[in-house]
Amino acid sequence: MTADANVRMTSTSEGTKMGPLVAAIDQGTSSSRFLVFNAKTAELLSHHHVEIRQSFPKEGWVEQDPIEILQSVYECIARTCEKLAKLHIDVSNIKAVGVTNQRETTLVWDKVTGEPLYNAIVWLDLRTQSTVERLINKTPGKNKNHLKDKTGLPISTYFSAVKLRWLMDNVEEVAEAVLTHRAMFGTVDSWLIWCLTGGQRGGVHVTDVTNASRTMLFNIHTLDWDPELCRYFDVPMEILPKVKSSSEIYGFMSSGSLAGVPISGCLGDQSAALVGQMCFQDGQAKNTYGTGCFLLRNTGVKPVMSDHGLLTTVAYKLGKDMPACYALEGSVAIAGAVVRWLKDNMRIIHSSSEIEKLAGEVDSSYGCYFVPAFSGLYAPYWEPSARGIICGLTQFTNRSHLAFAALEAVCFQTREILDAMNHDYGVPLTQLQVDGGMTSNNLLMQLQADILCIPVVKPSMSETTALGVAMAAGAAEGVSVWSLAPADLATVPTERYQPQINTEESEFRYARWKKAVQRAMNWETTEPISNGNGAISNRDGHIDSEPASHQEP
Repeated sequence: MTADANVRMTSTSEGTKMGPLVAAIDQGTSSSRFLVFNAKTAELLSHHHVEIRQSFPKEGWVEQDPIEILQSVYECIARTCEKLAKLHIDVSNIKAVGVTNQRETTLVWDKVTGEPLYNAIVWLDLRTQSTVERLINKTPGKNKNHLKDKTGLPISTYFSAVKLRWLMDNVEEVAEAVLTHRAMFGTVDSWLIWCLTGGQRGGVHVTDVTNASRTMLFNIHTLDWDPELCRYFDVPMEILPKVKSSSEIYGFMSSGSLAGVPISGCLGDQSAALVGQMCFQDGQAKNTYGTGCFLLRNTGVKPVMSDHGLLTTVAYKLGKDMPACYALEGSVAIAGAVVRWLKDNMRIIHSSSEIEKLAGEVDSSYGCYFVPAFSGLYAPYWEPSARGIICGLTQFTNRSHLAFAALEAVCFQTREILDAMNHDYGVPLTQLQVDGGMTSNNLLMQLQADILCIPVVKPSMSETTALGVAMAAGAAEGVSVWSLAPADLATVPTERYQPQINTEESEFRYARWKKAVQRAMNWETTEPISNGNGAISNRDGHIDSEPASHQEP
């Protein structure tokens, strides 16, 4: 949601009666936002968002400026508080703040100066491909799942440990800060909470179990950093944040109009969306359509290990004394990012919202298939060497067919994950709950129902990620303004998309997509290539020497 059209207009008289409010910082890959909810009704009262730049310094590299991320959050807070004042809502009614964030994005900063020591390396970044290949080649049987029993994750460029390893090996300031015990590592949640609670003047260095479980340094069974995993990546444990539950008071806002308000909720964005969609029961699932696409299915208090290329992750732990719940997750690297690519790189559309109209000018892709493996393929393949392809082109193909194929690609990738999840979980999903920015595209949602052959259910209030962390923050011990008891959970109106094509047609299109995926495989390599002058370099820009300090567990 980018406008305040759906924000409740509250009169002065209503404002005086208004109960407690809970705010959420939602820091995503493409934007930061600050949203304020009524803790009794789950109603969104006001919000503000600021877009975030991504930089691509080399092929496959994706970075963001940590200071820009922080400043965007401050701006969102200030603007939202101004909007609340115009609605005659007193900001002193805000009783808690939650933080939800893009996961795996990796930062290192100096705890003395408070300054970042390098740009944030974004989860999509591929610079660690050669490191990942070397690590896999060192394992028994060259097994990418060598660490999966402890982490629930394959060894992949996606996760934070290899990004941190790259920073320690390639950025002199980071290496020096580690040696002099000044370095702090964190994902975006840790960076924001540390800064918002005072930074170098007493800021708290924490993360929650959901974000920690995406680093490859965290044991999802003991729910703590694992010494063997830290030795494997040669990461000193002193630079890691303290791991907390997803719902407890971590610290207090140190400045601004919310000074003194507790920060009491923290969830990685996909876990927050699972909570916001009220998927608290074993077997419930949601899919979020953002920059990437993330399908999570709640598996209860026992982690389920996947045999079909999915991740096992911590879904949430809603209180210090509450059990952790787990999820199976299928992660797609490129969803909304394919629309951005069509806009920014190909100039086929002028704004992201145009793609629905353009694709709607045709009733199919007419045999055109698009595999947007810009960052390799994530679940269920975990193949970093894949690259994007467009195939099945004829002289008849035009930009409308390409737009249609791009939307279908998002749906086909989701279908692959859902098939894997049904196999792992053993019980087929009968409907898919959806959220995220792309769900405003009605054509995409209808295509998704057609390709999955099951109904797709969209809540009328799309900000489920922010809602989820607001719920966690408001329910925290010491805040307790939001009840998570099943009887107290607000019911959210939904829109339902039913499949409209026959199963045979859906299966035919899906089979053609799978054929296209095979053609995208093993495209790129990190084998040394000549630059034409006899010099040898690696395609991913990584320094070719292996860190001598890497150890086997």
